[in-house]
Amino acid sequence: MEAQTEIQSYLERGKQALAEGQPREAAIAFAHAAQIDPENPKVHLGLAEANLGLGDYRVVTLACQKVEELQPEGGLESLLARALLTLLEKRYDQALSYVDQYIAQDPANAYAHALRSYLLQALGQYYDAGLARSRAARLSYGGRFERAFPPLEESFGFGYRGVPPSPSPHAPTSPSQPLPQEQTPWPQRSQLQRQVTRGRFILSRYPRLVTNTLIFINIAVFLVEVFLSQNLFIDENVLYQMGGEVSQAGDYWRIFTAMFLHANILHIFLNMLSLFLIGSATELFYGKLRYLIIYLASGIVGGLATYFLMPATVLSVGASGAIFGVFGALGAFYIMNRRALGPFGQGAIINWLFWLGLNLALGFAPGSNIAVSDHIGGLITGLVLGFLLGRPLERRVL
Repeated sequence: MEAQTEIQSYLERGKQALAEGQPREAAIAFAHAAQIDPENPKVHLGLAEANLGLGDYRVVTLACQKVEELQPEGGLESLLARALLTLLEKRYDQALSYVDQYIAQDPANAYAHALRSYLLQALGQYYDAGLARSRAARLSYGGRFERAFPPLEESFGFGYRGVPPSPSPHAPTSPSQPLPQEQTPWPQRSQLQRQVTRGRFILSRYPRLVTNTLIFINIAVFLVEVFLSQNLFIDENVLYQMGGEVSQAGDYWRIFTAMFLHANILHIFLNMLSLFLIGSATELFYGKLRYLIIYLASGIVGGLATYFLMPATVLSVGASGAIFGVFGALGAFYIMNRRALGPFGQGAIINWLFWLGLNLALGFAPGSNIAVSDHIGGLITGLVLGFLLGRPLERRVL
């Protein structure tokens, strides 16, 4: 299931990058998905779409042919693949026919409407092209699909050529207003803008950067604990000196430091294994910054719950509150996108509920020595932040 979750995340990241006029980042996302599942027609179609924007028509042809090979009896992806192949041959009317057949079966695909707008523009049907363009922008939450298609003769709204688009509330209203960074030509960008763009590009190549960094920090701290304790079962005095949380002791800073401490090798192993399994997917779905906010906020709120609800004699340590928050955010994502994910979404929610129930049952079991308040506080925080910070995969046309 984790592999399918990763593929879905990469596909959505690639689609969003195309909508934002970043075909190179889209190509990277689709390439990551291809490494996980090289026999997925959606992945190869994404590679074709991204490379069409990059102008690498040889890759477009090969990727479209792969889609048709994977769907010998036809399918949704093969319809768009045929549309792209006929587009390259400049048979725009035939390509438009394929796109219309696709949209009849999947009207919520923003890229299909953007492609339809491009083809209508190429055929001189400017009014209908504008309508299709507006629908594509609405379905992609304002995406303009800059540099997604080969250029035509005059400037048009998706970065190809045609009649100028009508002003939108997000577009600059006068020449004195700067373009958004994503729409500003590279030579006209400031040094800071270029550095930010390069940084985003580099970070996109490391989808588990935050998760791996958090695991590294926790393991490094544990090794310090082992060194000071001279034992894999950490001395409580060492835990206290390094920032273990003692309820109602007044040292509020311990609420933060305690979530990077662990009591023994089994404790840290189970927590880091859980973080790797669920954190990797959650980081892909929410992005690095929002994921880090969810992790830290859940750990802090879980620590606060422990601080006020646990006995004053208990020393509390561990990343469980933060990890439960990440788990809650993952559940929020599945619930929020249950329709967009189809049968996989329903199965993911059932699986998520099973593991949630199992972990809560273990926490309430007699003699478990688990801070249930930390888990529940982190879980609720992760669920709330997951819904607040999450973004639906797509809207359905009613």
